[in-house]
Amino acid sequence: MSEVTTTDLYEVTMALSYLREDMRAPATFSLFVRALPPGRGFLVAAGLEPALDHLARFRVGRSDVQEFADALRRPVEDLEPLHGLSFDGEVRAVPEGRLVLPGEPLLEVTAPLPQAQLVETYLLSLVCHQTAVASKSARCVLAAAGRTLVDFSLRRSHGPAAGIQAARLGALVGFAGTSNVAAARRYGIPVAGTMAHSYIEAFPSEEAAFRAFARTHPGPVTLLVDTYDTDGGVATAARVLADLKLGPGCAIRLDSGDLGAQAGRARAALDAAGLTDVQIIASGGLDEYAVDRLVREGAPIDAYAVGTKVGTAADAPYLDMAYKLVEYDGRPVMKLSSAKETAPGPKQVFRGPGLRDVIGLANEEPPEGSEPLLRTMMRGGLRTEPPDTLAAARARFQADLALLPDEARRIDGPTPPTPTPSTRLTALTTVVRHRIEARTGRPGRRSLP
Repeated sequence: MSEVTTTDLYEVTMALSYLREDMRAPATFSLFVRALPPGRGFLVAAGLEPALDHLARFRVGRSDVQEFADALRRPVEDLEPLHGLSFDGEVRAVPEGRLVLPGEPLLEVTAPLPQAQLVETYLLSLVCHQTAVASKSARCVLAAAGRTLVDFSLRRSHGPAAGIQAARLGALVGFAGTSNVAAARRYGIPVAGTMAHSYIEAFPSEEAAFRAFARTHPGPVTLLVDTYDTDGGVATAARVLADLKLGPGCAIRLDSGDLGAQAGRARAALDAAGLTDVQIIASGGLDEYAVDRLVREGAPIDAYAVGTKVGTAADAPYLDMAYKLVEYDGRPVMKLSSAKETAPGPKQVFRGPGLRDVIGLANEEPPEGSEPLLRTMMRGGLRTEPPDTLAAARARFQADLALLPDEARRIDGPTPPTPTPSTRLTALTTVVRHRIEARTGRPGRRSLP
């Protein structure tokens, strides 16, 4: 199945109508998040790179037209105007890794109206999911306060493709590695892994399992110690590690129970055995809330493996993200629906110190001391610069994170910064609203964008 047909049916029906009505003038659509989910003080822009890849290869082929016709139960000839449609527009976007706030466009697409419409669903799917997971992962980085984080999310992610995305997004915000072999190979991420409880259970004893594992993997090993009795497992692991003298880099993994208390006893036992360089890794349903609690309690845990709750962004698994028309054929447009009002015109976000952002029009001059966030990424359907790297995205994330106010960094009850509209955007919004009200005879909701 082609990526082109991975779309909502109404994108197809609208695009076909635009073509038959010869509505091919340039349209600008803005992709943004209306409001942050509870428990979020910021978002991390993500998903742009695969979105650009999708647009670069987007072309409606014969088989796509046939699938559209089948879906609509219409003769294939009726859908023929769609054949050969490709993306030759412009994309302005916030580079991956930058922090974004509600109302700020993550990207804007300007292209002939049928093209810009038909790519909506796929772009939203890519950017919405990846921004949600990147933002959850970033909060884990804040909670860990410099301790190592590893992605263990693949087995319970929302499908294998989502698991690969989660591994990449963790690396983007600073995770040290992933258990996902495919993602590690594809993106150059260090791969990490230990053993499962089933491995321990397959042997007659924990000690037999630990020694067998070490024979197969003679380098530094990580031993899972909580299959039966955690304290006993730690003692057995300490005995095996001391006996085999495997050197620095070895670790034990705690995967259940009171991780803080168990880590304290394990650290004492390892130190008493002269294994001060053996690290303690914690896993088992962890997210930023659990990691933050353990760090605040002073648990002697060196690394955290986070999985299910992070890879699925469990407490906020979706974003209130929209892709809205803001200009057609040079005419600014807006939506006046209650609680879903949009601001007209192509936009730019101007970032000031402390993430004091101003949302303005794309052709405005930046306010003094600020920088524009959206950059031109595609023109004429082609990338304007080479594909981004994880290292570059990580550097942008770290730079923006350093500017984030303390109240937005909190794990519990964060307060996000609030972007403000520029004077010109506010004025344009008022003009367009009055024009719509005069045309429809209905007053719209009067509020700033």
